[in-house]
Amino acid sequence: VAQYAGLLMALLLWRRHYGHLLSRHALKTLWQRGALKRFFTVNRDIFFRTLCLVGVTSCFTAFGTAMGDATLAANTLLMQFFVLFSYIMDGFAYAGEALGGRYVGEGNEGSFRRLTKSLFLWGAALVGLYSLVYVAGGESFLRLLTNDASVVAAALPYLPLACAIPVVSAAAFIFDGLFIGATATRQMLQSMAAATLEEQRELLLEILRSIDEEQPQALLISGIRKKIFGLQGK
Repeated sequence: VAQYAGLLMALLLWRRHYGHLLSRHALKTLWQRGALKRFFTVNRDIFFRTLCLVGVTSCFTAFGTAMGDATLAANTLLMQFFVLFSYIMDGFAYAGEALGGRYVGEGNEGSFRRLTKSLFLWGAALVGLYSLVYVAGGESFLRLLTNDASVVAAALPYLPLACAIPVVSAAAFIFDGLFIGATATRQMLQSMAAATLEEQRELLLEILRSIDEEQPQALLISGIRKKIFGLQGK
């Protein structure tokens, strides 16, 4: 509903402020085959980039489920550190998209470089702030999210990794905005696909290393297959 309401509002505002620009000649200029092909290519790359991201988070959840309820709950809590940080960094990505696209369209390389520098400088400041907050109050934040001591205990060994999220992920948000703004989406997709494949490999290796001696490897792999593919283990 919100998406369609936004679309309707955009159409009404466009008609009110720019409707006078619409003419038969203007409609003809819209159907430029090369421009449309470029437009859909950019959107295709962004779609597959997002598909990689969704695939990673889905498999992360599925693997956690295969390792038990406590691990799944702990993973969910730790992911909140990333979600909170992403709220602020998405603003940097949107700025990179809007301003970066403008400067690339104008051919203004100097302004684009200054934009990139400003985004990384402000991003570094927020990385420091979030890291300090996470280190100082990470355990308290976990206990705020749940009163289950076993879940908190399962999450605490991995809390340092959650505190490192701002450091290792800030550049990804900024580059995401700049690449989309510059319509360099093919390179963005390639890097995302490579990261996705590597992440899946590391997750699987970590699961195999964490198998208890009393839990056969085949049983765990069967559980993973059921969660991800809906297959019946043999």
